[in-house]
Amino acid sequence: MLALRLTRGAHALVQLRRLLVAAASAGVGFLMLWTLTYALSHPADSRTAIQQLLWCAIPLAATVYFAVAVARTDPGTRPRSGLSAVGLGPAGLTVVAATTTAVAATLGSVVALLVFLHLRGDLSGLPFDGAAADLLAADHPLPSGAVLTLLSLVPVTATAAAAIALRPRPAAEDEAPASAPAGLPWGVAMIAGGLAVETYASGRPSGHALALPGPIGGHPAGILAGWVLAAAGLWLAGPALTHVCGRLLQAVRPGATRLLAGRILMAEARRVGRPLGVVCAVASGALAVTALHGDMTRPWGPMTALGATLVVACTMATLLTAALEVRQSRTDTTEALLRLGAHPAALRRAAWLRAGALLLLFAPLTLTFATVAAAPLKG
Repeated sequence: MLALRLTRGAHALVQLRRLLVAAASAGVGFLMLWTLTYALSHPADSRTAIQQLLWCAIPLAATVYFAVAVARTDPGTRPRSGLSAVGLGPAGLTVVAATTTAVAATLGSVVALLVFLHLRGDLSGLPFDGAAADLLAADHPLPSGAVLTLLSLVPVTATAAAAIALRPRPAAEDEAPASAPAGLPWGVAMIAGGLAVETYASGRPSGHALALPGPIGGHPAGILAGWVLAAAGLWLAGPALTHVCGRLLQAVRPGATRLLAGRILMAEARRVGRPLGVVCAVASGALAVTALHGDMTRPWGPMTALGATLVVACTMATLLTAALEVRQSRTDTTEALLRLGAHPAALRRAAWLRAGALLLLFAPLTLTFATVAAAPLKG
């Protein structure tokens, strides 16, 4: 009951973030149900149905990543004095975070099912003059086991990921000084490997077509695997790049503002760098697809547009949530600086300097990666 009160009594902004998780879960659930109806209406084309279901893994991963970021910033998951006495120690707070994530994701899956059934006409007749009947295979019965399995993917995966991310850690680990992230060599190697896989797949005439829901499909499926590998490399290299950016800010006789901005970037490189790497990967992928299919009158099908919107929205929301988490973790430091006489304008200048430095580093990286990724596909 106490855990339920902590969840219900949260701030309106916290509840909004939970509703955003539910909305993202609803979008992914609807997308997977659509792939199920394609498999039902095209029983002889099992390969395309499987490829479309695998393509749903990208918005699924983006939604789970966002759900974990929301769970990390939830005030109900922070240790507070007195909670251990009533059974809400570190392990209990992890259970609260996992339960909250499960409730939000399950709510989204239920909404997805209701909307899906309504558009199919299974609840109260066909809406919109039956415009979605063919798209959602309204003349085929839905297998309840497959529906429940697909709709449970987001709640189960998000809950497990939140529990793992917020698991109790030894105090010595939390008190250890932060070292420089060591993922840059591996990240660069994965990016190079992903681009190599993409180049090899684009040059194979016998490669299997990538079945995307819409007219942009038709490239070999290995291209998607190469992009995913390169995106994982950007995620891995993001903290190290952010740490390097913080070091560069402090180079060549820094003043107080540059020194403060650089130190904060170095300290928070892991929290901010990974979401930045993901946003960089998603933005580069969007730029590459736009460059390839910008001359088409309808480059996006409805389900492709839904999946792309989910990926972009979840990655941007994750970055903003990570920035909020960093700001919350620096509350004590900021208050101490203000008590020591630091001017609030100086702190704002340091924040703008950090944002500008990250933009100067990651914007050219995104454009370069998009150009290199799109080059094999044009050939």
